[in-house]
Amino acid sequence: MNLDTTAHMAKNKKRKSSKSGKTPSLLSIRQSVKELFENNEGVSFSVKKIFAQTGIRDKHGKKECMSFLFELEHEGYLKQLRNGHFVTADSTESSNKDALIGKVDHVNKRFAYVIIEGAEDEQDIFVKTDDLQNAIDGDKVEVKLKRGARHGSKPEGRVVRIVERARNEFVGKIEVLPKYSFVVPDNKKIHVDIFVYPEKKGEAKTNDKVLVKIKEWHGGKAKNPVGQVTKVLGQAGENEAEIHSIMAEFDLPFEFPKHVEKAAEAIPTEITKDEIKKRRDMREITTFTIDPEDAKDFDDAISVQPLKNGNYEIGIHIADVSHYVEPDSILDQEAINRATSVYLVDRTIPMLPEKLSNGVCSLRPHEEKLTFSAVFEMDENANIKKQWFGRTVTYSDRRFTYEEAQERIESGEGDFQEEINFLNGLAKKLKKRRFQNGAINFETTEVKFKLDENGKPLGIIPKVRKDAHKLVEEFMLLANKHVAEYVFKLNGGKDTFVYRTHDNPNPEKLESFTKFAVKFGHRVLGINSDVSGALNKLMDEIQGKPEQNVLESLAIRSMSKAVYITDPKGHFGLAFDHYTHFTSPIRRYPDVMVHRLLQHYLLKKKSPKVDEYTELCRHSSEREKRAADAERASIKFKQVEFMQSVEDKAFAGVISGVTEFGIFVEITETKCEGMVRASSMTDDFYEFDEKNYCMIGKRNKRVFTLGDQVTVVVVDTDIDRRTIDLEFVDDQAEKSMKQDAFDFS
Repeated sequence: MNLDTTAHMAKNKKRKSSKSGKTPSLLSIRQSVKELFENNEGVSFSVKKIFAQTGIRDKHGKKECMSFLFELEHEGYLKQLRNGHFVTADSTESSNKDALIGKVDHVNKRFAYVIIEGAEDEQDIFVKTDDLQNAIDGDKVEVKLKRGARHGSKPEGRVVRIVERARNEFVGKIEVLPKYSFVVPDNKKIHVDIFVYPEKKGEAKTNDKVLVKIKEWHGGKAKNPVGQVTKVLGQAGENEAEIHSIMAEFDLPFEFPKHVEKAAEAIPTEITKDEIKKRRDMREITTFTIDPEDAKDFDDAISVQPLKNGNYEIGIHIADVSHYVEPDSILDQEAINRATSVYLVDRTIPMLPEKLSNGVCSLRPHEEKLTFSAVFEMDENANIKKQWFGRTVTYSDRRFTYEEAQERIESGEGDFQEEINFLNGLAKKLKKRRFQNGAINFETTEVKFKLDENGKPLGIIPKVRKDAHKLVEEFMLLANKHVAEYVFKLNGGKDTFVYRTHDNPNPEKLESFTKFAVKFGHRVLGINSDVSGALNKLMDEIQGKPEQNVLESLAIRSMSKAVYITDPKGHFGLAFDHYTHFTSPIRRYPDVMVHRLLQHYLLKKKSPKVDEYTELCRHSSEREKRAADAERASIKFKQVEFMQSVEDKAFAGVISGVTEFGIFVEITETKCEGMVRASSMTDDFYEFDEKNYCMIGKRNKRVFTLGDQVTVVVVDTDIDRRTIDLEFVDDQAEKSMKQDAFDFS
């Protein structure tokens, strides 16, 4: 329970007991009122709330308080709003051009940063938690600088007004007590518990995961919001409860509204002869899909046929979602809202209803489908001689899993092995050319889980990307690149279009990364003159080494984020002048927009206005980030749950981070990251060397630094916080433990 709540309750008891006590003096009333507004600049209070916050309960005290409020208003210190509330007067002038508006990043209990809109990182404002005026992580606030006050390189300020709350619903674990309950939010950046009155907890029991809606945001010294339980998700630790908690935490939909499902069911499945006549008929050309074994929706297929002139026709065929989902329709509005499918560990939250995503639009084998295609005439060296874009009708001859396609590449046997191997040869040439042009070879290690029927993880298996995966990737990149270039060249980039862009990396972040890599024993030479060349050389160096995943992840974090915009900028990571997303309209809304715009230009129509598409791009980028965060949260939950089942076993790992409060270790086999807390390192007193990212024993001089290979044992796991606590195994035990083998298959 947050101490603020208990303090608040104690104060309430004190106030109740004051009914029979002496009337507060005029001086104390004035001091209390003035302190209330000084400590809550920009926060408006009703008269009733002012009485409650200052402990004034008798008629005489209330009369004196009102008199003082009007006095402060007359002096210009306070202003009375239309609803009768009072607020500090200067905060009502917040619309002036000098107002600093930003978003709260509440990094820990002690302080936050307010990230000013459009400002660089170094212009973010440091704000102590006591100066947040009850704002929480993600809230949009107005902040006022404190004269001359700084925290390191950051100016210091205080929040004077909450412009907009980021959300008013939270997920957390409830603790039910006789006279009240409180919910501890799952979100690590929410540093205050939510108070719940007994009549507002519903059927929730202690240790349940619940969804709680805020009914009152407390100002002043009582910092705990008051909420009402709106949904009980289940007992903490259970798979359904935890996954539903993640879905609620990230505001992901649990199901499609009935009117959306009804609209999907009304879509006809039959392809008419009239529709086929409008399209290029490619049903007779050898076509197949290559997807993960557990895939249910198939966005893309590849076709190949030799031409009489010795070249080859390669088709990249994409589900024609835009034919079925019309602009401004019910289905379109729902797709815009979701913007992307979300892939949690044990389920998919689709962008489109199942009838579309897994049925009508999905390029299932042995079914005729409406598609939107990019068709290339290529020679044996993967040089493009001609290109064509347009609507088609196709027929998939075979559905391959990645494993089946890889088997044909490795063995040279099986159905369609000749076509797959020919395409693989072209893909390798395309990839080689990309890297010669400056593309960066980032391949982070992802994991998949072996789950039982209840969703409990039985093992963690690192995903291995082989030629079959890269084959598909290269042809999707090819289609995306050339669609973007085609539209750009129509009118020199002036036509409205949706681009996928990736800015050049921030030099300071790159410098920090190179210093970090040195701590692992790797020098990144020439990065100032040739970023991609230097990074690719490093990626080659670390292949197969324990620190590979750590450094690849850090390298990606040092890069800019790829986003959707309407400006025709380039893609740094891929080394493309222009790039878009054309190949996955079943699961990404930007691809639907790209299909519509491309068809618009193929019909020689004028460019539509850009404003609507700019806003949709911004929304899609935000939804993409939300999906990625939710997916990471579900992976972390399953990693913690699995490691919970193997406590007391030793694992090889690599030190991936060092802080004053502990050492992060990534376990090599499972790619799970846990922490050895400094408090658990009892063989000596260890000091943190911030400059060199290491811990040094004061007496034994033992050094723990980035990149060190260590052996650790799992000592504790916390499902709610999604954390893993580790301890180092002593040298003697370490030698014996290294001989043990663990099965993660």
